[in-house]
Amino acid sequence: MHADAIDLCASAELAERGKAIVFDVLVFGRPERAFALRFDGRVVAYLNRCAHVPAEMDWQPGEFLDADRNFILCSIHGASYDAASGHCIGGPCGRGRLMAIAVDERDGRVRWYPSRDVRPVAESFGETSPSSQT
Repeated sequence: MHADAIDLCASAELAERGKAIVFDVLVFGRPERAFALRFDGRVVAYLNRCAHVPAEMDWQPGEFLDADRNFILCSIHGASYDAASGHCIGGPCGRGRLMAIAVDERDGRVRWYPSRDVRPVAESFGETSPSSQT
């Protein structure tokens, strides 16, 4: 990966098939939520937006997995996604997939990498992220 990594959390904060870390990003300049979770030993991250209808998917903050902890499940419409790849595997998401965000894990830390379309909220020049508003 490259030098513009953004620190997300300590590796220990992501338990295997556990609660996700939710974080704020700008997608095409608009504030959105994203999440990272550990699945089958590796960290994956996606935009918190269902491919079926652009709605946040967690049923409780940071809770994205189904009852058996095997798939990412949209709490609104029941679309299910392969956690390792983000591909739709059932429900109204059709052939869609979640928008992946590049992450890596080293030295006990998880980092995410901005792309052309997904940027840090700090680049919004004074805008506040959804989680910082009260």
